[in-house]
Amino acid sequence: MGVSRRIVRSCCLAAAAGLLAATPGAPAGAPAATRQAQTEAQLQALKGRIAAIRDKVSRDAVQSDQLARQLQAAEESVAAARARLADLRREHAERTAHRAGVMAEKRDREAEVAAMRTGLAQQMRAAYMIGREEPLKLLLNQRDPVRAGRIFAYYGYFGRARAGVITAIDADIARLAGLDAQLAADEQRLDALQSATADEVTRLEAARSQRDAALLAIKAESRNSVQMLRRLQGQQAALSALLRDLKRALQPFPSDAGGAFGTLRGRLAWPVGGHLAARFGQARAGGLKWDGMLIDTERGADVRAVYSGRVIYADWLPGLGLLAIIDHGEGYLSLYGHNDRLYKAVGDRVAPGDVIAASGDSGGSSRPQLYFEIRRGSRPVDPGPWFQQPAPVTN
Repeated sequence: MGVSRRIVRSCCLAAAAGLLAATPGAPAGAPAATRQAQTEAQLQALKGRIAAIRDKVSRDAVQSDQLARQLQAAEESVAAARARLADLRREHAERTAHRAGVMAEKRDREAEVAAMRTGLAQQMRAAYMIGREEPLKLLLNQRDPVRAGRIFAYYGYFGRARAGVITAIDADIARLAGLDAQLAADEQRLDALQSATADEVTRLEAARSQRDAALLAIKAESRNSVQMLRRLQGQQAALSALLRDLKRALQPFPSDAGGAFGTLRGRLAWPVGGHLAARFGQARAGGLKWDGMLIDTERGADVRAVYSGRVIYADWLPGLGLLAIIDHGEGYLSLYGHNDRLYKAVGDRVAPGDVIAASGDSGGSSRPQLYFEIRRGSRPVDPGPWFQQPAPVTN
């Protein structure tokens, strides 16, 4: 899968150690390096199992549905293009800020050089007015050797000060040359980033066009109520199969979420701001009912984890698009679908409020939405009573 295969391949070992603390492995007295190696091996085994499940469920769901395959490919291309575009724009902003800093430093250095040159010119004029023979006159005219020595020391100070100013000016001029080189390099990189951004925008628009074409084909087919029902049933079956297989794969790896999720009824914050478009149990097409909630939101809005846990799925699934699933312990899962981008990878630990995705319309949604669901075991539960507020609020 285009998105999941680019997700981070290695997770934080400290998180992995907690995640797999209850897993049989090296004894407590074993060397730290041995325990770390076994923890990493166990984590990689878990990732391998989940990747195999992901591939199987996705393959089974789309093998007989060419339109779903087309939509998946288009949406993964869109997500990849958006990710590259965001990276390019971020680097462009960083380069622009760096260039502004270099320009400010260059102006400061130029002002310092100008001030030092002015001071040096004044000293040189004073030295010229005194004349080269003035120290000799002072020596010949002085009857007090101590006073003469003090005056000669002053002349030495002045001379060394002038030499120091000249050295500082030379150093600042060299620094200015280096700043000019940095500015030239930044300018060249900014031009390259601008060109790459334009190319990425073109690729994004092409991917969006492919997605629109796939959606039009699906909508045309969905005018047939039998075809629509079959598609929705297939999507529900894919999700059920995914959750069933994930549960089986996770059994050797007990959760370390603390077992507190069941006590949080009425205390959770909404995962995204927006407006409810569909509630749990509400009728949908084909006589089916919603197992979760649909929240209309803005494209790219931050999607946040409702509670701590670990990510056990982060990939595309028919009907839900780019989907993240978090295991909260005690058999509780939270699901987040229709995202534009996924920021967390399988095995990542999350805390309440962590941003895990950017909202979007993947999976065939007609507008930016978040599909949110809570499950305990294989049974969906109504998410509504779990939130502090009766409805999400637009940020």
